[in-house]
Amino acid sequence: MWRNLMCLFVPVLVLALVASAPAAEKKGVFTDAEAAGPDFAVQGEYVGESLNRGEVGKYGAQVIALGEGKFHCVGYAGGLPGAGWDGSDKEHHDGEMVDGAARFSIKKDHVVLEIKDGVMTVLKGGTEKVGELKKVHRESPTLGAKPPAGAVVLFNGTSPDAFKGGRMTEDGLLIEGATSNQTFGSQTIHLEFRAPFMPQARGQGRGNSGFYAQGRYEVQILDSFGLEGKNNECGGIYSVKDPDVNLCLPPLSWQTYDVEFTAAEFKDRKKVKNARMTVKHNGVLVHEDVEVPHSTTAAPVKEGPEPGPFYLQNHGCPVRFRNIWVVEKK
Repeated sequence: MWRNLMCLFVPVLVLALVASAPAAEKKGVFTDAEAAGPDFAVQGEYVGESLNRGEVGKYGAQVIALGEGKFHCVGYAGGLPGAGWDGSDKEHHDGEMVDGAARFSIKKDHVVLEIKDGVMTVLKGGTEKVGELKKVHRESPTLGAKPPAGAVVLFNGTSPDAFKGGRMTEDGLLIEGATSNQTFGSQTIHLEFRAPFMPQARGQGRGNSGFYAQGRYEVQILDSFGLEGKNNECGGIYSVKDPDVNLCLPPLSWQTYDVEFTAAEFKDRKKVKNARMTVKHNGVLVHEDVEVPHSTTAAPVKEGPEPGPFYLQNHGCPVRFRNIWVVEKK
C-alpha cells in the first residue's frame, strides 16, 4: 500500500522558472508565516505509523504546497530523511484541498490520505483509519551556535556594516546580496538562513540564493524541500556534487550550514591543490572532505591564491540570514 501513498515532487515541476522581477514584489511570495495562507499550514513534515500489508510500520512524509490548494507529498519508509528513512524508494501522490482538508486519493489501493489540523490520517476504503502521522517541526541542532573565541562575527543582527552595501530588515535579518569587506583563506563557517514561501514558483525560482566561500565555491541555497537532492539544490556544491541526503526543511524554517573549507593551494600562481569542503546541513553531514576542482557557476571571484570574501548571492528571492561567523584557520 505504502508504495503508492506518497508523491515524489516530479522533475517536470522543477523546469518552470519565475519571472526576473524582484521576488519581494511578486504575488505569492511570503516571508511571514502568519500571512502565508492555509496551504502553508498543510505543507511540512509528518511522522507516524500505519498498517501496511498486515504490519504496522513507521513512515515519514514531506508535503509540498504548489499553490491554489494543490500539493505533492513524498513518503519515506522508516522516517524522514536524516531521521530514520531507510533509503528505500520514495512514495508519491498528488493531492488538493477538499472541504477544508488536503486529500490524496489512491484508487489502486483504495486508500485516502487526509490532512487536517496538523494530522495526516490514513483511511482504508476512505473510512477505516489504519494510520496516523502527525506534523513535526524539526530544528537544526546548530541553530544559535555561538562564535568561539577568535571568530570573526560577520552578522549578529545589529548591523550589516561588515558587508559592502549590506542591508538589514527592520527585524534584524541580513538581506541577500552581501559581500564581506574582510577576505579569508581556509576557514570554518557558520551561517543560518531562511527561504521564503513561494508556492507558485518552481525549481531555481523558488527561494534561490547561495553561499560562496571566498566568493568562489558555492553551497546552494534553495527551497528544495522534498526534492531529489541535486547539486543545484539546497545542500549541493553547485555544479560539483549532490548532497549525500536532502536535508532541506520546509520554507520559512531557519536552517544552518556548518562548513569546513580548505583553500586551494598555489605555487608561482599555478594551482597545485584543489579547494576542499566538508558541509553539515542542519547538523547532518552531507559532504565529507569533497574536492572542489574549480570555482562554481556564477562565482564573482575567479580562482587564485589570494583570500576571498564571504558572499551571499542575490538571485531575486527574499532569502534572509542571521548568526554568521567565520574562524580563520592558521
